[in-house]
Amino acid sequence: MLGAYVVYGMTGFGSTVLSMPLLAQILPLKFAVPLMLLLDLGAFALFGARFRRGIRYDEIRWLAAFMLAGIAIGLTLLIRVPDRHLLAGLGLFVLAYAAYGLRRRGAPLSLARGWSVPIGLVGGALSAMFGTGGVLFAIFNSGRIRDKSELRATNAAMIMASSIVRVVLFGAAGLLSQHGLVMSALVLAPAMIAGLLIGNRLHAAVPSGAVVRVVYLLLVVAGLSLLIRAAAA
Repeated sequence: MLGAYVVYGMTGFGSTVLSMPLLAQILPLKFAVPLMLLLDLGAFALFGARFRRGIRYDEIRWLAAFMLAGIAIGLTLLIRVPDRHLLAGLGLFVLAYAAYGLRRRGAPLSLARGWSVPIGLVGGALSAMFGTGGVLFAIFNSGRIRDKSELRATNAAMIMASSIVRVVLFGAAGLLSQHGLVMSALVLAPAMIAGLLIGNRLHAAVPSGAVVRVVYLLLVVAGLSLLIRAAAA
């Protein structure tokens, strides 16, 4: 959790896509996803003011409408699909994302605003199912925003918007009332806070690309382990 939020503090996203494959090894996804949701909300509540000035609201609004529809679809799948199928889906997504990151070279491609439709839908669904939709929002934002501080702020704001919607829907579905959920979030909160403090300090000093590349390599191992666990379930 500490490492996941160091990455979040540096880039404005990545906490869940890094931690979820590991949490899913020891916790049911229907518990782990709401757990990370509470931690992401806490992270933005504590440190979101630092990002507020750089948020590009003109880009967020294009994703938000389609994200809402995607979250509704993803929540339905999270509740109805068996855990082993969800684990396999998470493993495949993590591997695909890691492969994309490791193969990408140079500056991000410029993306037309029309990409907000598929990315909003799929990102919303992945946010509800695994909490990992933020990486797709970050891909869209990086194709639209070049300023490093604005990109980090906008990525964090998209995760916050997704989290608020999911809190309402997860609460209605009973996922936030699971025994031990709030206590688990409180136990992990110090690691989250420490990671954010470290990440914020490293944001200007360390090339975020080098850190993210290491994350991609870790995700390859995590994705393969999820597929092995899903096959054995």
